[in-house]
Amino acid sequence: MATTVSDRPGYGQLLRTPGAWTFLLPGFAARQPFAMLTIGIVLLVQHTTGSYGSAGAVAAVSGVSMALFAPQSGKLADRFGQRAVLLPGVLLHAVSVSALTVLALADAPLWALFAAAVPTGASIPQVGPMVRARWAAMLGAAPDRPASPLMSTAAAFESVTDEFTFVLGPVIATALCTGVHPAAGLVTEAALTLVGGLLFAAQRATQPAPRPAATAAEPHASALSVPGVRVLIVAFLGIGAVFGGMQVSLTAFSEEIGHPGVNGVLYGIFAAGNMLAGIACGAIAWKSGPRRRLIVGYVALTLTASGLWAVHSVPLLAGLGLLVGLCIAPALISGYTLVDSLVPATARTEAFTWLTGAVALGQAAAVTAAGQLADAHGASTGFLVPLAGTALALVTLLALRSRLAPPSAGRTVARGIGHREPVTVD
Repeated sequence: MATTVSDRPGYGQLLRTPGAWTFLLPGFAARQPFAMLTIGIVLLVQHTTGSYGSAGAVAAVSGVSMALFAPQSGKLADRFGQRAVLLPGVLLHAVSVSALTVLALADAPLWALFAAAVPTGASIPQVGPMVRARWAAMLGAAPDRPASPLMSTAAAFESVTDEFTFVLGPVIATALCTGVHPAAGLVTEAALTLVGGLLFAAQRATQPAPRPAATAAEPHASALSVPGVRVLIVAFLGIGAVFGGMQVSLTAFSEEIGHPGVNGVLYGIFAAGNMLAGIACGAIAWKSGPRRRLIVGYVALTLTASGLWAVHSVPLLAGLGLLVGLCIAPALISGYTLVDSLVPATARTEAFTWLTGAVALGQAAAVTAAGQLADAHGASTGFLVPLAGTALALVTLLALRSRLAPPSAGRTVARGIGHREPVTVD
């Protein structure tokens, strides 16, 4: 339920936050390559090897590597500062991508491409989580102030930015690889990462202060030690299953009906639903808490995903895909918003990278599972992957929803052991 228009914390108010533009513009440039890497690898390796299977495998190795190493990058950023992690990170990524490109063009064996893909994925700069951490530092709760109502707007803004990135990035990479040179997509990705990352790292005034050691008030050394973060990781794995399952299954469906060109239209409609929902969520000041919104949104996402496998016409699939997209953004935004109340400032960047990595890992697993199902039993069975992923995540959310309640500021003592009592966030 929304408040009146005059009380609504909208995007205009958010973007007038002092210092916001200094990290938003370089942050957008630095995160754009994130969506270019996978398609750039696939197009280059397929060109040099002639195999989509080999190309997909190399891309999957980089994706899994990113999912495993991203949280460690976030933990280091929380401890030593974003600049200290970004500067060596973007340099390593540029070198790794260059090495992968040279090896592919030199017709190196597949194992060499796998070896180069590991540091390529591991060094992807986690600019999106770092931007979210800056918003949290500027707008989130602190000992001397409550959380700003703009926090939810910021989460929505970042969701829209991410989705726009994932729409624009693959288009740019594909155009470069097909119109300029098969390696042009990866070369541009490395250049944007280096330039954008260095410019973002230079914005020192807005980066969260490093927290080398936990304090008594903030005892958690790692975001993963917070039970609510583990629940959110499962939820975001399910969202990744939707992204990966939709990508493969829509492609298989389009080829199965003899109109491969319709794949771009269908996925564009799905992505547009996500963007529209993200814009709407950010324009509303919700009276219900983020935990309730996450659960309601996830129920809707599971219900809409459950019908995908039964649809066999383009108009119906486009309509249902739009509804699935509309349900993703509220779940994502609510999950990211919960981080501010669940995780101490010492571990926020790490928490955001765990969630981003969970989406990537869920997507990688879904691409593999949906592809095998579509090859063996037809395109419609590939759509069972988003259903399975969201259904399992929803069961986890419902069973462990109490862990998404943040601790209260005060403490009580029971049997000589201090503990925090949960507060209601619904």
